[in-house]
Amino acid sequence: HKKMGITARGAWESAKRHFREMGKDIQTQDFTVAGIGDMSGDVFGNGMLLSRHIRLVAAFDHRHVFLDPDPDPETSFRERERVFALPRSSWADYNTKLISKGGGVWPRSAKSIALSPEVRRVLAVDAQKLTPADLIRAILKAPVDLLYNGGIGTYVKASSENHAEVGDRTNDPVRVDGRELRCKVVAEGGNLGLTQLGRIEFALAGGRVNTDAIDNSAGVDCSDHEVNIKILLDAVVADGELTVKQRNQLLADMTEEVAELVLRDNYFQNQSLFVTGARGPLLLDAQVRFIRFLEKSGRLNRAIEFLPDEEEIADRRHQGLGLTTPERSVLLAYSKIWVYQELLECDVPDDAYISTALERYFPAPLRERFREQMRRHPLRREIVATYATNSMMNRVGSTFVHRMQEEAGAAPPAVVKAYLATREVFGLVDFWRGVEALDNAVPAEVQARMLIEAGRLVVRGTLWFLREQQHLADLAASIAGLSQVRTTVARLLWESVGDKERAAQEREAGGMVEKGVPEALARETASFDLLYAALDIAAIAAASGRTAEQVCRVFFALGSRLEFPWLRQQIGTLPSDTVWQSRARAALRDDLSALQRQLVAGALQNEPALAEAGEVIAHWESRNGSRLDRVKQVVSDLQAGGALDLSMLSVALRELRILC
Repeated sequence: HKKMGITARGAWESAKRHFREMGKDIQTQDFTVAGIGDMSGDVFGNGMLLSRHIRLVAAFDHRHVFLDPDPDPETSFRERERVFALPRSSWADYNTKLISKGGGVWPRSAKSIALSPEVRRVLAVDAQKLTPADLIRAILKAPVDLLYNGGIGTYVKASSENHAEVGDRTNDPVRVDGRELRCKVVAEGGNLGLTQLGRIEFALAGGRVNTDAIDNSAGVDCSDHEVNIKILLDAVVADGELTVKQRNQLLADMTEEVAELVLRDNYFQNQSLFVTGARGPLLLDAQVRFIRFLEKSGRLNRAIEFLPDEEEIADRRHQGLGLTTPERSVLLAYSKIWVYQELLECDVPDDAYISTALERYFPAPLRERFREQMRRHPLRREIVATYATNSMMNRVGSTFVHRMQEEAGAAPPAVVKAYLATREVFGLVDFWRGVEALDNAVPAEVQARMLIEAGRLVVRGTLWFLREQQHLADLAASIAGLSQVRTTVARLLWESVGDKERAAQEREAGGMVEKGVPEALARETASFDLLYAALDIAAIAAASGRTAEQVCRVFFALGSRLEFPWLRQQIGTLPSDTVWQSRARAALRDDLSALQRQLVAGALQNEPALAEAGEVIAHWESRNGSRLDRVKQVVSDLQAGGALDLSMLSVALRELRILC
């Protein structure tokens, strides 16, 4: 692991994400760091070599204190690299001639350490000298960009905790409180550098931090891959297809690809936390309901995990605050554990379509050469369940499956299938890659908005498949057929919608283009709300025997005549602060879609198979004169009435039901 540096590289994905959210690219821009550890350590040593723009101003381990108040990034990088390569090195091996004015290396056994003006300035302290313990406390509280933990011990607690509760007596003299930290970001390559309450206190004060389980998960994930790969290759060796020497060489050759597979999970976990953080208090009600569900089912002890109690939640809600990132990190972990267990207890890992995840888990050389042995892997089901769980939960967030369970009454296995169908039908993997390619090219909040728009499509699509579960029986066939319809709708969308809808989509796409999003990706994002109709269009086409193209044109023409886009927009403005408000809004939107589906099917009934959309609409209007006039009058009254509420929109939908 030290050679791979995999734990540090995983933690670095978290650090990069935190800074990216602040508009800083730490791979191309200089930034200051205070560190816990020394260059001989796996996590600290590797971590301090992951960017040539690190300005390590201070660090400590159990032997020394290192201070370099104004380091040259390139010179100090090369020296850290040299010390890292030495066997059993310490900060005493660092060439002090390369340390900037006022800095140096001191043993922790010293009675006191004199502080130069340069050190006092970088640490923002006034004292002329400090004991090593007090100096370490000052380093922990330094106003740097990043506090990087690559050592052993717990150095930060909450102000509400005492040292005895922390359980690390060795570091009692140097420990500080979360609210005392002045860094912008904490990255935890090491375990237990902060208590959970310390993290939460720091996060509530505006700091950026995950949990150690999120930051250093790459080491554990890499070990899992290693074990599963060796089980596979041992079977291959036993079959006589590889010698032990060839097996060992293949393991070495695949090292970097395994690292890439592992680091993808670190990237996506951080992305998920970023997106849920961008929604903040809007998700609080759903998160609280999920916490209660986990408690009631015996899966979670809220107190042990330091999740807020009901009184604290009420206070957060009053202040307009949501869960902190450390708290959301815990929920993400618990959601994965729950869904994984549910999948193992059903036939989802054996599904012909979903089980193809087994191959994606392994590096390319194994997929190409030993596919048959993969299918006989003794942990095949566990691997598929793990892969399916991670790939979904990292995209949709911790509360998604529970929300689908509440709204559709569906068990987690059905939700997984419905999610996968939605993802594939709408080509979201390519879309997500396009958004990820914009890292450091557009503001992070623009990416968040794009991912949130895609998330809304995922929710609506998943609910559609959960209502139309016949499509989940043969995922491959359903995805193939519905993807064709989606392609047709996407091609015709901009010419089929009305002028007002087209103008609105163009404005939305144009706003993203101005911020650096490629035009095609911006237009795709802007079209998600309308593109969802592809599912209903496919159902109408199948039931009526019409082509998807004909149904598409009628669908949007009729919707435009009845102001469906405007009604959908008004529904979107309804409050969604609580889960009941959110579900009421979603129910109205679903009702509106169902009504449009019924109306289009009715308009096409008894019409010639090749009739033009305009002709179909004209005939339909002539058959529904008085009732249609009534609907148009109600909608016109609503448009003239200012802001709408639930009751007003309910009346509009009642009139549409009468028209149906």
